[in-house]
Amino acid sequence: MKLYINPNKSDWPELLRRPTQTVEDIETTVNQVFEDVSKNGDKAVEKYTSKFDGVTLQNTIVSQVEISDAVANIPEKLKQAIQLAKSNIEKFHSAQKTDKVFVETMNGVECWQVKRPIQKVGLYIPGGTAPLFSTVLMLAVPAQIAGCKEIVLCSPPNKEGKIADEILYAAQLCGVTQIIKVGGIQAIAGLTFGTVTIPQVYKIFGPGNQFVTVAKQLATKYGVAIDMPAGPSELLVMADESANAAFVASDLLSQAEHGKDSQVILVTMSRNFADLVSAEVEKQLEALPRKDMAKIAISNSKSIVVDNFEKALDLIDMYGPEHFIVATNDNDFFVENISNAGSVFIGNYTPESAGDYASGTNHTLPTNGFSKAYSGVNLDSFQKSMTFQKISKVGIQNIGTAIELMAEAEGLQAHKNAVSLRLKDLES
Repeated sequence: MKLYINPNKSDWPELLRRPTQTVEDIETTVNQVFEDVSKNGDKAVEKYTSKFDGVTLQNTIVSQVEISDAVANIPEKLKQAIQLAKSNIEKFHSAQKTDKVFVETMNGVECWQVKRPIQKVGLYIPGGTAPLFSTVLMLAVPAQIAGCKEIVLCSPPNKEGKIADEILYAAQLCGVTQIIKVGGIQAIAGLTFGTVTIPQVYKIFGPGNQFVTVAKQLATKYGVAIDMPAGPSELLVMADESANAAFVASDLLSQAEHGKDSQVILVTMSRNFADLVSAEVEKQLEALPRKDMAKIAISNSKSIVVDNFEKALDLIDMYGPEHFIVATNDNDFFVENISNAGSVFIGNYTPESAGDYASGTNHTLPTNGFSKAYSGVNLDSFQKSMTFQKISKVGIQNIGTAIELMAEAEGLQAHKNAVSLRLKDLES
């Protein structure tokens, strides 16, 4: 990890820059795929699956037989672990349900708000170097709790034309209604436009590589909502000498092994502690099966020494990490004052991987600094707030004059007339 000692604040933006390609580098490819899928549907999807995933499929829809075989293949202990994680995720997301909001704003004027599920949602589950079956839980569980009618899952097939057994097991466990062997840009395009085999959806969820992230953003131009921009994974750890250097190193590596474009950052006030962590990273790295990939991510990562907690907090808020671990002798300072982070992990015994799998919080989080404005996925992500109002005769008499005056001031005579006619009717 590259070490920086008390960098000037003017240098922070460059220091905290993510190791990702610019959107311009990717947009051309994404636009081409979208245009092709829009015009040619499944034929285009098949072409890009062959090109990008190296496999040609006769049928992209996962059958019930495939699901049953996958369920039979999962070891019982892993099934129990997945069920435990599902239970905790259900508990946390069920607790996010809210009651109807009802207010009588004035006599005779009733307003209320209720939440209704998004009817059709698409879940994108990365396959690639690590099939993320945990993401199925994170997306399908709240979708099911919210009451979404159609839950369509897309995930790239492997070279044998299959989706990982764990993904299929988690999908059937969580009420996914259709599973399709399609990944990458073509999956997002298919969910956006709809094809014979891929249903069109109203909102797309799920993380992915930079191409998937740009594809999701392009989908919004065609009237499809997305959860958030969620690209390569990232982690920032704030730790002092009260922390365990081996624990910190293990957390940094847990994100570095996601992919070569992942980024991890250590912020500390001790040069000695930074050196200890760096040594632990090198030691633990050698034992990882994915060490070659993790090494590339570590080469893009930083260890930053600052003078005090206040400066550290400013730097962290400027970065806006997807995951933020704080392990210091005053964790409350950061917990109470942090403004920009997707999810926060507190203390020596709260690894980021707990949130990735089984603590109950959602791991689909904003990356690339988007935590400054976006929330992570939660129950509300799968719902819409709808407002209602009901005005009685007394109510329109109480509020009517104000509406007439405001409409007239804006020069909207028909708006005024809609009230005036009712008031006149009540006078007769």
